[in-house]
Amino acid sequence: MAVTSDLLTVAEFEALPQPRGGVRQELHHGEVFELPPVKLLHTIIQKQLVARLEDSFRNSPFGVDKEFPFRPLPEHEVWIADVAVYLLAVLRQMSRADYYHGVPVAVIEVLSPSNTASEMLDRERMCLQHGGEEFWLVDPKWQTIKVATATGYSTVYDVNGVVESHALGVSIPVREIFYS
Repeated sequence: MAVTSDLLTVAEFEALPQPRGGVRQELHHGEVFELPPVKLLHTIIQKQLVARLEDSFRNSPFGVDKEFPFRPLPEHEVWIADVAVYLLAVLRQMSRADYYHGVPVAVIEVLSPSNTASEMLDRERMCLQHGGEEFWLVDPKWQTIKVATATGYSTVYDVNGVVESHALGVSIPVREIFYS
């Protein structure tokens, strides 16, 4: 007896027509997940994070980018990190026609009004259980950054704090992300 799955594969996901109006699509657990266009504040925070991290990564093994697509598992998953920190050596080994295979070293998500707690917990779990070392959750409303690690610890930094990332070897004042 053959077993069939209603889960969408990565190949089937790639064959879908592109949505209009700035809507992005991800593949979560074999189901298409639509993301509305981000607002200006979201983009500003992403750019601040990328700029601060790039400054810290001169002569390091890391690269950083925003809107970074990756495949945390080989099939049924294509996610987009608001900001991702990845190993340059790993990226160089991958096909430019494919998504990043695996989870970047750190995935940083900027909360939007459309995000749910369940969705963010799923993202954190997916990233930390499948190879990511850190998952950052940036909350523009409360001006905090939560850093969760694969070892099970998490720390919340407020606007007067300094994010201390052991995985990335960087220290970033939270104020610089929200007030630059």
